[in-house]
Amino acid sequence: MRLTRLLKHLLLPDWWRRRVFSAADLAAVGQAITASETRHRGELRFVVEAGLPPAALWREVTPRQRAAELFASERVWDTEENSGILIYVELADRRVEILADRGIAARVAQAEWDAICRAMEQAFGAGRWREGALAAVARASELLAEHFPADETNPNELPDAPLML
Repeated sequence: MRLTRLLKHLLLPDWWRRRVFSAADLAAVGQAITASETRHRGELRFVVEAGLPPAALWREVTPRQRAAELFASERVWDTEENSGILIYVELADRRVEILADRGIAARVAQAEWDAICRAMEQAFGAGRWREGALAAVARASELLAEHFPADETNPNELPDAPLML
């Protein structure tokens, strides 16, 4: 385990997370998700984590592995059409990961989601946190609307409000 990574994760102050994504920013992301889910049958879950928990650091978990853990614990995989998407933002390492459930992964290549991640990271690197998050939700919504357009049965199976860990 690298000491610098450990310290970066453990010493990142909680106020920094709130500075990066204010309550207004999170509300805007939640509203964007709610609006987007009227256009498709997919389910978006947006999770922001300041730093990894100590146990994950000890196991040298990567942001991708942590996203997979949250994909399971937040039950993103548990939608009727297997159409859940997790957008995971890990602030300490400044990484973004998007995981798509198997119903979507069969129709949308991982390269599409990776491009959204890199665009978010670029926006975040320039300090445009809200803009990067909203652009990612918009692009994910376009892909979902193309491959999983809304129909008469369009249940909201996951919370739309972003989760801050």
